[in-house]
Amino acid sequence: MNRYLAPWALLPGGWAPDVLLEIDEAGMLTRIEPASSRDGATLLAGPVIPGMPNAHSHVAQRALAGRVEGAGPAGDSFWSWREAMYAFVERLDPESFEALAADAYAEMLEAGYTSVAEFHYLHHDRSGAPYARPAEMAERILAAARSAGIGLTLLPVLYRFSDVGNAPPQTQQARFVHSLESFEATFAACVHAGGGVSNVRIGAALHSLRAVAPEDIAPFIAIVDAHDSQAPLHIHVSEQEREVAACRARYGATPIEVLARHATLGARWSLVHATHATHDERARIAASGATIVVCPTTEANLGDGIFPAAEFLAIGGRIAIGSDSNVNLDVAEELRWLEYVQRLSLRRRRVLGSGAGSLGDELYARSAASGARSLGQPVGKFQVRHRADIVVLEPLEDESPPSLDTCIFKSGAFRVREVLVAGQMVVHGGAHVHRAVLRRRAGAARLRLVACTN
Repeated sequence: MNRYLAPWALLPGGWAPDVLLEIDEAGMLTRIEPASSRDGATLLAGPVIPGMPNAHSHVAQRALAGRVEGAGPAGDSFWSWREAMYAFVERLDPESFEALAADAYAEMLEAGYTSVAEFHYLHHDRSGAPYARPAEMAERILAAARSAGIGLTLLPVLYRFSDVGNAPPQTQQARFVHSLESFEATFAACVHAGGGVSNVRIGAALHSLRAVAPEDIAPFIAIVDAHDSQAPLHIHVSEQEREVAACRARYGATPIEVLARHATLGARWSLVHATHATHDERARIAASGATIVVCPTTEANLGDGIFPAAEFLAIGGRIAIGSDSNVNLDVAEELRWLEYVQRLSLRRRRVLGSGAGSLGDELYARSAASGARSLGQPVGKFQVRHRADIVVLEPLEDESPPSLDTCIFKSGAFRVREVLVAGQMVVHGGAHVHRAVLRRRAGAARLRLVACTN
C-alpha cells in the first residue's frame, strides 16, 4: 500500500487541499481524503491532476512530425499527406516499430498522457504477407507500452479496401489489409497477447467507411463480441468532405448514416473526427452515448475542418481528445486548440465553458472523463477503484488554489514534473525514467529506416 499527499488535487468537485491518495498493490486508488495530514505519506511536489487519456493515436507517425510539410507538384492536402505516410510505414520492420513506439509513448507520458488508444492497422510485412505470429506488430505495441509504462487500449483495425465502393487496395496499403477471416485470427491473437496484462484493454476498430463495406460491420462486431461484448469500438468517420460525398454517391447516405444502419451506436463506440457530421447526426450521436474523439492539432495540420464542439456539448455530447498523427504531444495545446478553433469559428470567447468557473479545469476534467469512456478503462479522475494515474505539475507560485486556466491558456505553463501510472513512477523531474535508453533505441531505428531508402 502506497500513500501520497497532494498539496492540491483536482477532484471531481474541484480543487481540494492536502489530499491523501492511497494506492493498493494493483495500482488502484483505495482512499481519497482531502484535508489530511502528511503522516506516513509521500509528499508530491506540486498540484496534482488525473492523467489524461489519449483517445486516438497512430504511434509510428510521430517519426513523421515536421517532415511532411512540403507541397508536391499537385499541391498539398490530406490525400497527398496520406501518400507520404504510406511510403514511411511501408519501410517499418517490427524492431524499428517497437523502438519508435516506445519512445513516442515516453513522450506522451512526459506530456501528461497516461493511457492511449492505439488505432493499429500496420498488421503485415512489407509484401502484405502475414507474419508467422499474426499479431506480431500488435505484440510490438504491447511491448512498447510496457517499456514506457503507459496504459494501453489496443485497437486492431479491420481494413479491406482503398476507397468507398470496395475499390481494390493500393500496393502501399498491402500491410494493412485483412479479410474478415484473417482479421478474426489476428484479433484473437491480440486478445491472447493482451489478456490479463496489467493496464491493457483490447478493443477493435473499423478503419473507415472508405476501407470497409457496410456489410462488413455486423460480422466485425460479432467477431469482437465473441471475446468481449463490452470491448471499445472505434472508427474514423466523416473526416473528409470527399469521403462524405463518395458515401452519398455510392450508398445514398453519409458515412454516419451508413454506420448507424448496420450498428447500434452506444457508449462503447468512439467516432474519430466526425468533422463533417450534420446537425441531426450530431444529435443522434449525443443521444446514443457514443464519444466523438476530436484531434485539434492533427485536424489543423491536415486541413480537415472544424468540428462544432460547442453545439455538440450543449446537447449532452461527449468529446475526448487524441493526438492522432502525433505531430504534437502536448495536452495543454490540444485542449487550447479545442477551445481556440471554436472561438475562431464563432468569433467569441470562452466557448466551451458551461459555467462561471475555471474553463481550463472544466475542459480538462470533461475531456479526461470522456477519454476514459473511449478507452474503456477506469481512469481519467480521482475516484476509488480507479487506476492511480497521477500527473504532478510544477507549482504556480501565485495561485492557491491552482487553476488550469493558466496551465492551458498561458503558453509553456503546463509543466509536468512527475507522472505515476498505476501508482508507479514513470516520469521524474520532467523526464521519463528510461528516457536515455528509449531515445537511443529510437535513434538507431531511424538510422535503419534511412538506410532502407538509400
